Parts: sequence; C-alpha cells; structure tokens
Amino acid sequence: MGLCLLSPDTPSQRVQFILGSEEDEQHVPHDLFTELDEICVKGDEGAEWKETARWLKFEEDVEDGGERWSKPYVATLSLHSLFELRSHITNGTVLLDLCANSIEETADMILSQQEESVEFDEQMRAKVREVLLKKHHHQNEKKRNNLLPIVRSFADVSKKQTDLHHLEKPAQTLTPHPSPTMAEAKNGLNHETGAMDLSKAELHFMKKIPTGAEASNVLVGELDFLHQPITAFVRLTPAVLLSGMTEVPIPTRFLFVLLGPGGKAHQYHEIGRAMATLMTDEVFHDVAYKAKNRADLVAGIDEFLDQVTVLPPGEWDPSIRIEPPKNVPSQERRKMPGALEEGASHSKPEKHRGPELEQTGRLFGGLILDVKRKAPWFWSDFQDGLSLQCLASFLFLYCACMSPVITFGGLLGEATDGHISAMESLLGASMTGVVFSLFAGQPLTILGSTGPILVFEKILYKFCKDYTLSYLSLRTCIGLWTAFFCVVLVATDASCLVCYITRFTEEAFASLICIIFIYEALEKLIHLREVYPVQMHSKLDFLTIYYCKCEAPTHPSNKTLQFWESNKINVSGITWGSLTVTKCRNLHGEFHGPACGHSGPYTPNVLLWCCILFFSTFVLLTLLKKFKTSRYFPTRVRSTVSDFGVFLTIVFMVLVDFMAGIPSPKLQVPHVFKPTRDDRGWLINPIGPNPWWTVLAALIPALLCTILIFMDQQITAVIVNRNEHKLKKGCGYHLDLFVVAVMLGVCSVMGLPWFVAATVLSITHVNSLKIESSCSAPGEQPKFLGIREQRVTGLMIFVLMGCSVFFTSVLKFIPMPVLYGVFLYMGVSSLRGIQFFDRLKLFGMPAKHQPDFIYLRHVPLRKVHFFTLIQLICLVLLWAIKASRAAIVFPMMVLALVFVRKLMDLCFSKRELSFLDDLMPESKKKKLDDAKNEAKEKESQKMMEAAAACAVKLKLGKSSGVDTPKQSSDRILDLEGEEQAGDSGMCQRRHREGETAFVELEDSQEILEVCPVPLVCSRHL
Repeated sequence: MGLCLLSPDTPSQRVQFILGSEEDEQHVPHDLFTELDEICVKGDEGAEWKETARWLKFEEDVEDGGERWSKPYVATLSLHSLFELRSHITNGTVLLDLCANSIEETADMILSQQEESVEFDEQMRAKVREVLLKKHHHQNEKKRNNLLPIVRSFADVSKKQTDLHHLEKPAQTLTPHPSPTMAEAKNGLNHETGAMDLSKAELHFMKKIPTGAEASNVLVGELDFLHQPITAFVRLTPAVLLSGMTEVPIPTRFLFVLLGPGGKAHQYHEIGRAMATLMTDEVFHDVAYKAKNRADLVAGIDEFLDQVTVLPPGEWDPSIRIEPPKNVPSQERRKMPGALEEGASHSKPEKHRGPELEQTGRLFGGLILDVKRKAPWFWSDFQDGLSLQCLASFLFLYCACMSPVITFGGLLGEATDGHISAMESLLGASMTGVVFSLFAGQPLTILGSTGPILVFEKILYKFCKDYTLSYLSLRTCIGLWTAFFCVVLVATDASCLVCYITRFTEEAFASLICIIFIYEALEKLIHLREVYPVQMHSKLDFLTIYYCKCEAPTHPSNKTLQFWESNKINVSGITWGSLTVTKCRNLHGEFHGPACGHSGPYTPNVLLWCCILFFSTFVLLTLLKKFKTSRYFPTRVRSTVSDFGVFLTIVFMVLVDFMAGIPSPKLQVPHVFKPTRDDRGWLINPIGPNPWWTVLAALIPALLCTILIFMDQQITAVIVNRNEHKLKKGCGYHLDLFVVAVMLGVCSVMGLPWFVAATVLSITHVNSLKIESSCSAPGEQPKFLGIREQRVTGLMIFVLMGCSVFFTSVLKFIPMPVLYGVFLYMGVSSLRGIQFFDRLKLFGMPAKHQPDFIYLRHVPLRKVHFFTLIQLICLVLLWAIKASRAAIVFPMMVLALVFVRKLMDLCFSKRELSFLDDLMPESKKKKLDDAKNEAKEKESQKMMEAAAACAVKLKLGKSSGVDTPKQSSDRILDLEGEEQAGDSGMCQRRHREGETAFVELEDSQEILEVCPVPLVCSRHL
C-alpha cells in the first residue's frame, strides 16, 4: 500500500510549481531592463514623466543634481514598501497577456478596468489618460543637450559609438504585424515597433544590455485630483516597442502603474523601487513571465519576502549604498525542489583522478587515449590563440623565459668548461619548447631548466674529468637511457601514480619553487655589489683627492709571470697609469688608491641604480596588473594595460635606463650560431673515446635522472591541470611525458641541455591566460570562466627564443635588474592561491580576525596548525637539500613527501584531511558547505510545519464516490495528467487557493482526504 506525504503549500513550493510548468512561445523569460519614471510638473510647461532610476542588474539612481547616474549598488528596500506593493497587486488591476500596439491602447485597457464611481468619473478618467500619455524625459537627453561638451570626462570621450546589437535600421515606424514566431519570441524580437530615432539612444549603455532583452517600465507619481490610488500590473504579449517610453529602444513586456493622491510621493517612489527590484530578482522575474493569474504574482512576492534579510534600523544607515558583490550566489535552489539537497550532497572531497589517469591494462593505452582526447581540439588550439590576450602573454613569457635560459647556459658553461653553454641552452630550449607546444597534451605547460639538473651536470663533469672520460659521450648515454626509461613509464601507464600527489605535495613543491625564484632574484641583485662595489664611509670633502689607478703588480704570481712570458709582454714598456680598467685586468695589473676596492675601482651610482630598476620594475608590474580592477578609464583600456603590463614595464624601464645613461649590466645574448667550443659539433657519439662498458654503467645515473624528470614534469602538470582552472579540453599526462622523453633523447645526441616543465613559469603562463566574463550590467563583477587553452603562446615564445641570436642588437639594451624584478614578481604572484601560506598567516592571527576558511569550520585550529607545521618542516628540509651538495637526491625527497602524506593518516581523521588536503577550489567547497547547512535548516522547518498541519485521515475504499470540486474564477484546479514511467500512474490534483487537496491512486484505489488547507502532494510514493 503506497503512502503519499503531504506538506503545506508554502510560497516557495508554489513558485517551484509555477516555474515547473511548461513554457510556450509567448512566455519564454528574457533578460529585463527596468526603468522607474515619476510624474514631474515643470511650471507652465505642464507635467512629464522623468526617469529617476534604472535597473539592469543593480540599481542606478539619477543623482540629486540631475547631471549624472549614481554608481550601481544593491537596492535596499523597506519592508513596509514590499507589503504595500503586495497589497496593491492583490487589490489593483492585473492584466496578463494583454495585446496592445501602443501606449494609448494600453492606457485605455487599464482605465477600462477601473470601476466608475462618483470619485472616478469620465472627466477624471480623461485626466488620468492624459497623464499616462505624457512625454517621457530620460537622463541621457540632458547629456545630449549639454552646451559644454568640453567638461565631459576623458572616460566618456574614449567610449566608442557602436551600432545597436539587436536593431538593424536607424529608425523604425509603427506597423501592425501578426504575433511573432517561436524563434522571435525566444530572441525577444517583435515586428511591432514604434517610431524611434535611434540616434537619441545612449549607444554606449545599449552595449551593456544583453541581446534579446525586454523592458519593464514602472510609472509612479502623485496627482492632486485623485482621491484613491490607481494600480495596474500589465504583461504585454507580445512585447511592443513603445515610442519614447524607455531610455533605450527595446520592446516593453511589463508595465506597472501606480498613481495616487497627493502627499505620498516618497511612499509611491519606494513602492516603485520595490516593484523594479522585484523584476530584477531572478525568481520573481521568471514568475512574472509564467504567472497565469493574480495569485501567482502574490505567491512570487511572498516567496521573495521569505528570502529577504531584514536589518535593524538602529544598527545601520539606510543611506549607505551597498557595493555590488564579487560573487552572487546561484538562485537555482529557489527554483527547483530538491536542488539544494542535491548540491549539498556533493560536498565530498573532489579527486583529480579523471579518465586520463585510469589504468588501461595495455601497452601505451594511456598514450593512445591522450592522443584521441586531444586530437579533436588540435585546430581549435590555434584558433583560440588568435587573441590580444595571447599576444600579451607571449611577450611577457618571452622576456621571462629568455633570462633564465641564458643564465642557466652560462652557469652550465662555467661548470663544464664550455662544453655546454648559452648557445646550446638557447637551441635546446627552442627545439624542445616548439615540439612540446605542437604535440604535448597540455601546451599550457612551459618547459625550462631546473636546479637539480645543473647539480647533476656538475657532478657528472667532475666524475668524467677525474677518470679521463668523455663528458659529452657519457652524458649522451645517460640521456638515451633516461629517455628509454621515460618511454617505458609511458607504456606502462605509470603516470596514473599522479593521483597520489595531493595538495600537500603540490603546495610544498610549488612553494619551494616560488621561494627559490624570490630568493634568487634578491641574491642576484645583492651579487651585483661584488661586480659594482660601493665606497663605504667616504668623506665628501675628500672627493677631489680620491683616485684609483693601475700599477704593475709588486709581487707577481707564477701564473702572472707565465702569462707575460707566453704572450711576450714587456712589462717595463707599459704605461700602467694610462690603462683602462679592462686592459689593466687583462694584463694582470693591480689597482691602487683610496677609491679602489678589492677587485677594482669603486663604481659610483651603478649599484644604487640597479636597486632602483629592480624595485621599480616590481612595483610598476604589480600596479599595472591591478590596474584592471581600478576605477579609471574604460574597461577595455584597463584590461589591455593589465594584459600588457609586463611588456609595458620592461619597455618603460629600458627607456628610463637608456635616458639615465648609467652603465647597468645588460642581457648578454650569443650573436653567432655555432657551438661554444670548436672541438665539438652538433652530433655526439654515445660511445666516442669511452670504453664500451660505460654504456651499461650509464644505467645507474639514468635511473636517478628518470625520477628527477618524472617528478618535475608530473608535479607541474598536476598544478596546471587543477580543477580550479576549469580546463575544458582535457589534459594528457602520458603524452606530455612521451614528448619530453623524445626531446630528451634528441637533446642528448646533440649535446644540448635537458628541459622539463618549469613550475613557476607554467603557473605564470596559466595566470596570464585567465578568461573573465565581460561585465554587461553596470556594477556586475567579472566571473572567472576558465583559461584560454591554446598552443600559440608557447609556440611563439620558443620560436622567438630560437631567433634571439638575430635580435642581439635590441636585446642588449635590457638591463638585468629589470629581469630580476620580473622574476621577483613571478615568484610573489605565484604564491597567491596557495593554501599553505594562508594557513601560515593563522599562526599570528587572533581567532576573531581569522578569515572564514572552510577548513576552520570543520577542523580544530590546533589540528590546522599541526598540519601546517608538518608541511613547513618538509619545505625547510627540501630547501636544505636543494641548497646542499646533496641536491642530486632532491627528486627522491619530493617523492618522499607522498609517503609523509600517507603517514599523516595516522594523525588526522579522513574528514579532517578531506578539508585540509583536497583539490577542490576554496570558493566552491565553501558554497557547498553553506548550502548543506541551509538545507538542514529548511528540512527541519518543513518537518515542523508538517507536524503542525491538520491530521490526515486515511480511508480505504473505492474512489467512485468522490466528487471533484468545480473550477471557479478564484480557484483553479490543476490537473497534471499522467506521470512518467516509474510514478505508477499517479495523478496529482491540487487547488491553487482551494478548499480541498487530494491524491487519487489509480492502482490501489486509495483516497486520501485532508482538511481544508492548501496542501501539495509529493510525487514519490
């Protein structure tokens, strides 16, 4: 025997029922532009309708001076005005689906619904009609009539005058047409338009109105000759373009009129604001389109009142304008029954184990799936790259990648006596980057050089030198074995092990790399003091007698004597005092004088100028990146400046440095395309002069290199592929590793450095390609939509890097301190969004000042501190190993973090770890948690209401003796018809405002009879 659960027909349930009804072509909801006009008397000229406020998403008011619009703000309403509005809708005129072609016809229909009485006779009716047909004066007309256009702000001048986006002709005339088609109704278009000179429209504001939007006009005011208020709510079907009614020429769908006796102008204004605000509410907006009678509109107002938050009058200032929020919560839970509980049920930790990380059980199965997954997106990866944002990202990353590649090459050249140097580094980076950008599974990843690889190269070169082995040949063997092992990992789907890399490991690794970037930027700046020494404690009065001159060494060393002898230098014939600094150093001379440092004369201004360039670059970069959210200039200008911030900063600082004329250190780029050493070529023999057994012996260091490559590549890939980046084209861990392995083998044979994913460069690349929604409505905050996934930026970066040999004449002007400032910015900006640093701040923050993080709601603070402390200890150990001679085992220690995280299961519960160590974006999880708590409150409230309802009597018997109530004008019986399969043929019938609600179960012939209160039956038996 089935049982149907009955619950009271609350406004929320009724609204959900209304919105769940089927749509027809005339009741498809559109975006709405709402305008509030008030009747205004202008001396002898008579009265006219004056625009006082408008709503697209937030409220904008005409300021008291009447010269401009206010900033958009969240509308705050008095509760009294909402109740007054409900009363006017309940007792006033409601005309739904009125067919009218002009404001004249609409006014006649409204007045025809007013009952004639002594107080409202034909003469009064004519006066009201005359008022309704008065001219409408809009705010933009005053701007056009301004006789002093010179005072217009620079921001207004820069606005482009573009064509209207949904009206094609410059003017349209009133011509009756039949009802619009289904397609036209959905697009908000209608042939019935009034004469309108579009040149009078505010074209810039028109761009902010969504395509297909319709208008909602609210007309309120006081008339001295009225004795009782006149209220009308009209829904036109179809929407009609009423000439001169709206500020912008879009068809009007809704019209609300409230005219009343004098002395209540402010009250009518507040009721009009309440009506306009309701029309911008997402739920009532849909109810207004689908309402079938007055009761549906009242239910929509009641549901809105259920959701309203009341602020005590003595605890806040009503004149304060609330800024539009950055994130507006979704209203779907108000529209659909069960949506709240369903959303809250997904608050479990979200894994980053997708289909690309599943074991296939066959050789190269994961690689094949990666290729199939990425192939359909290949051409779109190039089409999506044709964007101004991609150009800005490319220029930024090119400058950011060039310096570390050349620096790494220089350090490698010092460590290997020039066997591999800057030229080889440039060529290797260019080749590997181009191939990776073309064929990788995740082209957003940027390849670069890493510290552990440099340490490995140093150790290998020293070993070869000690045992008289050929360094390049042995290195080629190790590289080929490493490439082979990486291919084996790809073949066996070993990248699936990435699922064990949680946020704990990611953040420790990413934090370390960011800190290294910051540390090395500062260290390089400090190192300039050794190259450009500064005279300390100098006396200004002695500036005229300070000097530093070159002299022959008093006690030359054996090395100096051998140099003179080998170069046949006659020491006595040299005029040492007239030599330049460079020539003195080349001839091994010595510097003497009070203005001399350890390695040469003091260099005035250079170190100070380098510090100025360094910090100015960082500060200017930060300001330009934040310029996007500033209040100056139009949105397009701000976005462009922000996107090109790095490029503009570098160009500006280069010009400043050039004009200053101070000899700061510059970027040194190789200018001849050839190997650094003449005794090597571009192809290396794997065996060469080495014994044959070195090929087998290379297996051992190759295993260590494989772990290094795998960990560096995959941890960076996991960070780039985070769910919070909202990537839509998928990723390819197996394909990425395969491309890196192939190029590693190619670089080994050519004697070029090895390159893997660079964490900070990749994070910076992703951040530079963020896509945000275009804010259409005034005051609306942009929303993060995802990342511009494409291959163009990476491809162009490395193509241009390979061509840098030919750009030496331009690149030589870039000061190195400027690039160090860019590195500092990259390190600092990449720290944003790392939860580890947010938790570090909690150590010095009192509980009452701590942010409302989701994990603080569910995990005790001491456990949060304990988790952070463990992560901090791991980070310090990683730093210590990275900076020591044992840096070669750094990848092993990163791998050890996975096991440390596993051991933490003994100290923390699963629930605690789900909040402290998961891959779910903070904002999303917080919303789900709020939704879950609210769902519990709603459920308990429903149970209390159901318990308080009248008792339900269950009667067994046949249903033939039950008479259905008849339909009346006030109460409409809704027959939903037969349910879909699975509902056992249950038919629901209920009253909208009726006396009896019942459920007929056809299969079991059971009748549930209930007391005369509005009830609704659940659909599930």
